[in-house]
Parts: sequence; structure tokens; C-alpha cells
Amino acid sequence: MSPRSERFFNVYILVSASRRALYVGVTNNLIRRMMEHKSGEHDGFSHRYNTHHLVYFETFRYIGNAIAREKEIKGWRRERKNELVESKTLDGKILAPTGKLNV
Repeated sequence: MSPRSERFFNVYILVSASRRALYVGVTNNLIRRMMEHKSGEHDGFSHRYNTHHLVYFETFRYIGNAIAREKEIKGWRRERKNELVESKTLDGKILAPTGKLNV
């Protein structure tokens, strides 16, 4: 497999504008998935609660590891999820899908 065809998987956390609702997901294309969330393309939790702001993501080489991490984070209490976001971002700022701050 050439380096160009390698796939990576992201576990990500989105929040609503009010930061009351939080969504944890997994994808193989973070930019595409963010566009889907923002467009409301899929019905579900993210669409219903307008969780469109990326605040955290991790990258994995293997889908099994990404899914395991997603399940682990989903099993946490809200306080622990908040701590994770705050530990990995600059003051919990909103991120662009590129990992850069979206100011």
C-alpha cells in the first residue's frame, strides 16, 4: 500500500453553539464529515442538537482502534469529556477540520 492510499480514522467531538450538547463520532474523512454535520445532511443527534463545532479530534491508523476509542469516550461522564477537550485544545476553542483554530 503506497503512502497516498493509506487511510486514517478520526475520533472527534462536536459541541453546540451553547456548548450544552456534545457529540462523539468516528470517520475516515474528517473534512467531509464536518461538511455533512454542518449541512444537516443526516438526521440524528447532531442535526437535532446542532452540534456543528469541532473541539477535539484524534487520528488512528486502524479503524478498530478508532472505534474502541470512540466507545471509550462515549462511556465517560460529561466532566471527563470536557477535561479531554480542554487538555488538547487551546482553552477549548473551536477547531477547523484541519486542526487549526477556527476564529
